[in-house]
Amino acid sequence: MRTLTAPSLFSAAALALTAFTGLAAAAPADAQSTPTTYSKNGVSWVRACDTLAKGDTMGCHALKVTSVAQHVNALGVTPNATPSGYGPADLQSAYNLPANGGAGATIAIVDAYNDPNAESDLAVYRAQYGLPACTTANGCFKKVNQTGGTKMPTSNSGWAGEISLDLDMVSAIAPNAHIILVEATSATMANLGTSVNTAVSLGAKYVSNSYGGGESSSDTSYDSSYFNHPGVAITVSSGDGAYGVEYPASSKYVTAVGGTALTRNSSARGWGESVWYTNSTEGAGSGCSAYDAKPTWQKDTGCAKRTVADVSAVADPATGVAVYQTYGGSGWAVYGGTSASSPIIASVYALAGTPSTGSSPASFPYAHTGSLNDVTSGSNGSCSPSYLCTAATGYDGPTGLGTPNGTAAFAG
Repeated sequence: MRTLTAPSLFSAAALALTAFTGLAAAAPADAQSTPTTYSKNGVSWVRACDTLAKGDTMGCHALKVTSVAQHVNALGVTPNATPSGYGPADLQSAYNLPANGGAGATIAIVDAYNDPNAESDLAVYRAQYGLPACTTANGCFKKVNQTGGTKMPTSNSGWAGEISLDLDMVSAIAPNAHIILVEATSATMANLGTSVNTAVSLGAKYVSNSYGGGESSSDTSYDSSYFNHPGVAITVSSGDGAYGVEYPASSKYVTAVGGTALTRNSSARGWGESVWYTNSTEGAGSGCSAYDAKPTWQKDTGCAKRTVADVSAVADPATGVAVYQTYGGSGWAVYGGTSASSPIIASVYALAGTPSTGSSPASFPYAHTGSLNDVTSGSNGSCSPSYLCTAATGYDGPTGLGTPNGTAAFAG
């Protein structure tokens, strides 16, 4: 397989700062050499998982912006100032979503390695935006290893950024949902897939996966072993490498989530979106799978097998989201990548309600195309047929059927 490189605001912040300021100031033991820097329109960023650990075949899709100055206290809550990057109110506005949603839902995040500061960083993010506390103590937050146990894997600063991004996006879209963080021992498909099974066994009806690697002939067996969970909405980021297909986004059992650039404008919606594309190696992933069969609900005619993606959301780091990270980070940051769009879409599924028993939630948007924002501009490369890499009216590869316009497209 090809590899890819309801405490008060003060008390929540104080908890995090008292416990972890020392860790935030020190370089993590696993710190990697300087990663490659990418840039667009004056914004620069690096891949959080630029270097894979030995034996890993999956890379995370989190992109950390390095060129944005924060306007808030770097370590903690600043109620009268807004962090750089889109926050919950921005995302709810852009996608016509209700505030304070998610009650009764359990959303799982699957990642590799351990973020020792995950819960305390989550507390700071939620306190900054006035969201209800989500802690182990109040039963909202649970962190487990890939078999559901409490012995955590080795800590990793790159994946910690991914974990912070995932947890913060779930909080932004579905602040009243319960969250399960499942940490795989390492970034192999077997360990991450086992983590998906564990998430489902723990009761999650929505499971987000923000990682991927090259396709292989083993993918169809991975499909049946790890991703065939009827009645569970499993989302997977389409990748950050521009035109080209990754697994597990190409699994026929998941919702493949592409990426957009999201900007405010003077339209009735107040927002505009185009395909996220930086260059031939940076942009939303899309294309035609070499191995996975086409799902019955996918009707495009230019790809005989599974086409990526199904839907999309913001991913361009130049129009990125606010994230709070102290293990491998210095507090407030801006992130992008399809690692942002996958947990956003998983959380929109949660807002839409529990999927019906035996259903294929990836099919839901195809039955409700009028309840999505159709993205019609931009491309992520050159290809034939062109819709696999170029946005157009209706379905296209980089943005799928479009982005959420309320929750109706994600119910079924």
